[in-house]
Amino acid sequence: MKSKIINGFSKLTKEEKLNKLISLFEDKDAGKDELKSYWHENPKKQQLFDEFSENTLSNFYLPYSIAPNFVINHKIYHVPMVIEESSVIAAASKAAKFWADKGGFRANVISTTKIGQVHFLWQGNLKKLQAEMPEMRSIFLKSTDNITKNMRERGGGIMDIELVDKTNEMDNYYQILVKFDTVDSMGANFINSCLEEIAAQLKIYISEKENWTDTERKCTVLMSILSNYTPECIVETRVETKIENFENIDPELSAAEFVDKFEKAINITKIDVYRAVTHNKGIFNGIDAVVLATGNDFRAIEAGGHAYASRKGKYQGLSDLEISNGKFSYQLKIPLALGTVGGLTSLHPLAKRSLEILDYPNADELMQIAATVGLANNFSAVKSLITQGIQVGHMKMHLWNILNQFNANDQEKQLAVEYYKTHKVSYDSVRNFLSSLRIKPAT
Repeated sequence: MKSKIINGFSKLTKEEKLNKLISLFEDKDAGKDELKSYWHENPKKQQLFDEFSENTLSNFYLPYSIAPNFVINHKIYHVPMVIEESSVIAAASKAAKFWADKGGFRANVISTTKIGQVHFLWQGNLKKLQAEMPEMRSIFLKSTDNITKNMRERGGGIMDIELVDKTNEMDNYYQILVKFDTVDSMGANFINSCLEEIAAQLKIYISEKENWTDTERKCTVLMSILSNYTPECIVETRVETKIENFENIDPELSAAEFVDKFEKAINITKIDVYRAVTHNKGIFNGIDAVVLATGNDFRAIEAGGHAYASRKGKYQGLSDLEISNGKFSYQLKIPLALGTVGGLTSLHPLAKRSLEILDYPNADELMQIAATVGLANNFSAVKSLITQGIQVGHMKMHLWNILNQFNANDQEKQLAVEYYKTHKVSYDSVRNFLSSLRIKPAT
């Protein structure tokens, strides 16, 4: 049925919104019942979920899983992950187990600076504006004092303020670039509040310069917003082992042959953008799943990570491999602006449980954990690609999804799992297999 404009939709109750939309379902009652079946049985918890967003009708479930036995900086973590893609949890878990007895993962946070910008237009001599920056900087800091008080008490706040001249790229375009440390919070609301106050003070200051011309006293603020590109909020994680420790990793490859193929696979991500994008997607399979499980913003992480992959003027794979003195050293350096306080991390019940499972990490520790899971998933993916191929493991895990599509019962699932231990999984193969089971014998 063709949709129609709905006026005042946001003002309707949840039940009224459902009633407005059931006309879009072929079976109106079944459609409504399906959406309501995912409501939380506890009304207070459902209200909490409803208030995370707008116009909520139901809850969209994703699997909440654990990848156990990650050894990171000599500490064991059982890592919560939220993702729907088959084999991601298995791949992370296998990599964690493989590296656990080889020293585990070593991770460290290099820096935690985040960026915000006031974008504005101004016509005048650049040197005039530059000469005013020391005084404006002092005013900006004083005017944001109440906003930054609590953050400063925790060791963060505004770290630097600078004027950026962009007039070569756009007429009359400047920025006030502000650097922040938000400690254990992701800090988006904090940063944006500071920037809007700075923007307001910028306009006042410029408009009140008595010795400037009328043109120079006009300042147009275009926008004030944090940046999700955080090249100074960086975490690094790595694994290292002797090449000989790969001797039994694949029956058809020696340790040296495996490492040689692995190295070439990584080199390809540096020269071919098609491969680089998929390679980095595999990294974010792990990172995003941890970010979601802990109530952080995976979209911001993805955007910043892909921009970082292009920082050298060409999009490249994010992980790096070093082979020297008979050792295999695999590392990932990536921007991750994560928080462990505030936002959904403090509101979503499972996000809070995730942090509890991880032994209440601070933001630095969570950055290390997320980056490590990303490298683990990436290692498993490259390993599979250069040995048995990605589809063997992936399709084994995907088997359950195919069986559920065909409404297989428990007995059929058992028989299918046994059969596909020695057969290749595909949609058509599973369909034919189930059809053969369901053919009733003639009587």
